[in-house]
Amino acid sequence: MSFFQNMQTARATDAPWACLDKAGAVGSLLTRSTGPWKRAIDIAGSLAGLIMLLPIFILIAIFIKSVSPGPAFFRQKRVGLGGKVFECIKFRTMRPNADTSKHRKYLAQLIHDDRSKGPKRLVMTKLHNDPQIIPFGNLIRESGLDELPQLINVLRGEMSLVGPRPPIPYEVQEYKLWYKDRFDVLPGITGLWQVSGKNRLTFNEMIRLDIQYSRQMSLLLDLKILLLTPYAVFMQIRNYLHRKVFAQAPSTIHTA
Repeated sequence: MSFFQNMQTARATDAPWACLDKAGAVGSLLTRSTGPWKRAIDIAGSLAGLIMLLPIFILIAIFIKSVSPGPAFFRQKRVGLGGKVFECIKFRTMRPNADTSKHRKYLAQLIHDDRSKGPKRLVMTKLHNDPQIIPFGNLIRESGLDELPQLINVLRGEMSLVGPRPPIPYEVQEYKLWYKDRFDVLPGITGLWQVSGKNRLTFNEMIRLDIQYSRQMSLLLDLKILLLTPYAVFMQIRNYLHRKVFAQAPSTIHTA
């Protein structure tokens, strides 16, 4: 049965919430309204961020153009509040016209992995061994610098500073029905998942944190997440560099 047929069946059987837009994304009709405090923080934070980070934007754009032909920015369709599809803006870290089949397969494995415990469970780490990634693209990703242009999406009202990460439509096509609640709030640049372990958590654990945020969203929770984000980014960069050092270290052969 196709994705569209599955969703239509769900809509007819157990959901008044299930709906499809033109891009085939499923969302919730019961989206949660946000108070004026959240939009005020988003406008103030995105404007301040865009102004203060403008020199960094220019340097990253120049670097990307110098190591790879093509635009510095990358626009990608993402699924946001209520299943609405919008264009998410990022710094490009892949070569132009990159094949997404590997990433799509990897996401499907993460979503359908049933091993919630044990060393072999699949956790939410980024793909680092893709030859389509530009030089130093992995570092740009791990540092979160590629996400900075999404401040423009926040200013437009398509995203928030804090919320679940907006998924790609082909990712949503693999979703289980109980994932729907993560579309009840605006997607964010950072969120509860990012400051709660991120690369140590499974896909299902990420979704549970997203749903928890959608149900407990408050001014204090948003401020807490924003304050914890710099430390979470620092730890992510540190762990990435640590992996790089050990991966490149020469192995020692012990002889009798």
